[in-house]
Amino acid sequence: MLPQFTEIVSLNPGQRCLRAVTAVALLLSLAGCTSGSSQGQPETPQPTSSDSWESPEPTPTPKLPTPTLPGLRNAPSLPKSTANRELLEESWDIYRQQFIQVDGRVIDYEDSDRSTSEGQAYAMLRAVLIDDPTTFALSLDWAEKNLHRLSETGTHRDQLWAWKWGQAQPGKWGPIDKNFASDADIDAITALILASRRWNQPEYLNLARRKLRDLWYFSTIEVPGGKRYLLPGPAEAFAPTPTTIYLNPSYYAPYAFRLFAQVDKEHDWMSLVKSSYESLEQSSKVSAAGLPSDWIALDTQTGKYQPVPPQSKLQSVYSFDAYRVWWRVAWDAAWFNAPEAKKYLSTATKHLEKQWREQKRLSARIDLQGKPTVNYEATSQYAMLIPAFRITNPDLAQELLKDKLLPQYKQGIWDDESAYYTQNLAWLGILSPNVVSPQLLQPQPK
Repeated sequence: MLPQFTEIVSLNPGQRCLRAVTAVALLLSLAGCTSGSSQGQPETPQPTSSDSWESPEPTPTPKLPTPTLPGLRNAPSLPKSTANRELLEESWDIYRQQFIQVDGRVIDYEDSDRSTSEGQAYAMLRAVLIDDPTTFALSLDWAEKNLHRLSETGTHRDQLWAWKWGQAQPGKWGPIDKNFASDADIDAITALILASRRWNQPEYLNLARRKLRDLWYFSTIEVPGGKRYLLPGPAEAFAPTPTTIYLNPSYYAPYAFRLFAQVDKEHDWMSLVKSSYESLEQSSKVSAAGLPSDWIALDTQTGKYQPVPPQSKLQSVYSFDAYRVWWRVAWDAAWFNAPEAKKYLSTATKHLEKQWREQKRLSARIDLQGKPTVNYEATSQYAMLIPAFRITNPDLAQELLKDKLLPQYKQGIWDDESAYYTQNLAWLGILSPNVVSPQLLQPQPK
């Protein structure tokens, strides 16, 4: 039986407001409920405006399934054979009540109650994995109504989402930064493809294809020699010079690119699988420990990877962004048996495996010299390493789960009640990728 949410104490004001609204017929808006917290997880950088960029062709809004009324949310479930099934079902139920507003908005309490495209996409991805079409539809609906990047005339510039939404000034809520973050759009499109197949909703596939067109146009770049890379966002923000691009390895999602190639024959998504693995392997060599970095710079003329300049707000360090590399690559190994994924994981995790064997702990932040720069640990790092070690060292994966993940789980929450980022990474890391039926990963008949 799940715990009664009214018995959980020490909630911040935003959480108390959310719980109260959920209990009273789910009728009131929570936009005014603020926690006042200014601490947050590492966030996507705020690139310069890209208002001059327009979609190459009109992007009419597709008709989508109508979200079920919030009061009729279904009971999500995983296959009975799923490892840690009760824990995962419980934590999702608590997450959607604590962090997802009744209209589908996902709230980041640690950063002024803002919402992000990342948060909406995580909710959609988790919802389709746990068979929760109601929460999926609500999260998508809110994002489609609130995160579209609009032109000066109020029309959709493209099908991508503004990455940051919140209170721009007292009493005024809306997009704060209208640039997009490609990892969120990738996760949302992946969720749409899986949802269209799992729930037989062709409208979701139609929307996914529209988004894929704009993702390719706005967030990939071809460099001299013909190789194409995924950019973290608009080119004008992440191509600071004609011969330099800034990359975020944790945005590479080769399993997603393989799915995209199945449904979008107009663009060479498999080229991104190839460039992603080449980039992961070569950029990790910049680290003496062979670890991926949060951010890395690529000289497109020489093909050489190097740290981002120190004066940049971005940093070449193994930290909260880079953790997600393990999960994304591991899913490619699990879903598509990708040899590149297995090779990278077996090599790039060696330093962390050694540190764990010696100290039974891992620093949350490691510099390019392979030295820890902080004394604290990160539950999200351990969670993201679990799917990687399931591939390369299953006993170690189980050890991390037992020693570092489960002890941090209390009444449906990992670590702190307002830790939105940790909740998502912990859940995705613990969940076995085998919950996705192999049939959903194969090209579908027309």
